[in-house]
Amino acid sequence: MNSLTALVKRRETSVALAVIVVIVIATLFNSNFAFGSDGFRNLLLTPSILVLLAIAQAVVVITRNIDLSVSAVLGLSAYATGRMFTDWPDAPTILVILLGVLLGTGLGVINGLLVSVAKVPALVITLGTLYIYRGIDIAWAGSTRINASDLPSDFTAIGTGSLFGIPWLTVIALIAFAVLAYYLGYMRSGRDLYAIGSNPDAAELYGLPVARRIFGTFVISGTLSGIAGVMYAARYATVSATAGSGMELDSVAAAVIGGVAIFGGSGTVLGAALGAVLLSTINRALPTVGIQDFWQQAVVGALIIGAIVLDRVLSLRTQRAVFRERQSAGAEREGVSS
Repeated sequence: MNSLTALVKRRETSVALAVIVVIVIATLFNSNFAFGSDGFRNLLLTPSILVLLAIAQAVVVITRNIDLSVSAVLGLSAYATGRMFTDWPDAPTILVILLGVLLGTGLGVINGLLVSVAKVPALVITLGTLYIYRGIDIAWAGSTRINASDLPSDFTAIGTGSLFGIPWLTVIALIAFAVLAYYLGYMRSGRDLYAIGSNPDAAELYGLPVARRIFGTFVISGTLSGIAGVMYAARYATVSATAGSGMELDSVAAAVIGGVAIFGGSGTVLGAALGAVLLSTINRALPTVGIQDFWQQAVVGALIIGAIVLDRVLSLRTQRAVFRERQSAGAEREGVSS
C-alpha cells in the first residue's frame, strides 16, 4: 500500500497521466489522432528527438547547471552529417553517423572544459556557445540545405523504418534513456551528480571530483545532442542552418515539467523523457482540437510555471515536515533526560 501511495505521489506518474488525458481528449475530437493509420506511430516517433535533448538537459540540470547549446549542437551535427554524405558519397553510412555523433561529443567537451576548468557559469558559457555553434552552422550552410536526394537510402531508412512496429528513432531514444537511467540510478559517479547539485560546496569538501563530474555531464549532453542531430537528418531528410532552432528551451521545459529541479539535486531522466512526450503530444493535440499556435506556447508556459510552483510548494512542505520531526525528536530526548 505504501509503495502504491509513493507511486501515485511521484511527479512521473502525474506527467504520464497528463499525457494519457491529452491523447484521450485529442482522440475524442479526431479518432485518427491515436487510431489513424500512422496515429500510434506518430505518438512514438514525434517526441523521440526531444526526448534525447530533454534527458541530456536533465543530467546537466541535476548538477545545478544548464546547457543552452543543445539545439545548436543538434543543428551543427545534423548539417555536418548531411554534408559528409554529399562530399563523400562513397563513405560508409555507419562511419558518417559516428562522425556526426563525435562532432556533438567534441562540442560538449568544449562546453565542459569552459564550465568546469574555467569556472565560468554554465548559463553564460552555453548561451555563448549556442550563438557560436549556430553562427558556424549558418556560415557553413549559408542559404544551402541538405535534401533527401543527397542522402543514401539506408540512412533515411533509419528515420522511416521500424522494429516490430516501433520506429527506429524511438528505439534509439529508448536505449539512450535506459543507459542514462542506469547511470544515474546505480553508478556511484551518477549518484555523485545529485550530491553536487544539492550542495556543490559540501560535495567539494566531501572529496567528490566536482569539476570532473560536471565536465562529464556536458560531454554526455553533447553526445546525446549529436545523436539527436543525426536522428534529425535521418527523419526529416532536409537540413538547413536553422535545424533545431528553439529546441534548447523545449528541452529545459521538458526537464522542469518532468520534475527535474531547476536548482539541481533532484529529478530523473524518466521524468524528463515524460515531460518531452507531454510537450510533443500537446503540440500535436492542440491543432487537432482547433486551438491556435499562440495558445500552444501559452500552454507550455503555464505548464513550466505550474511545475516550478509545485516544486516550491513541495519543497516547503518537506522542510516543514523535517522541522517538525526534529522538534519532536528533541522533545523526546528532553523528556528522557528529565
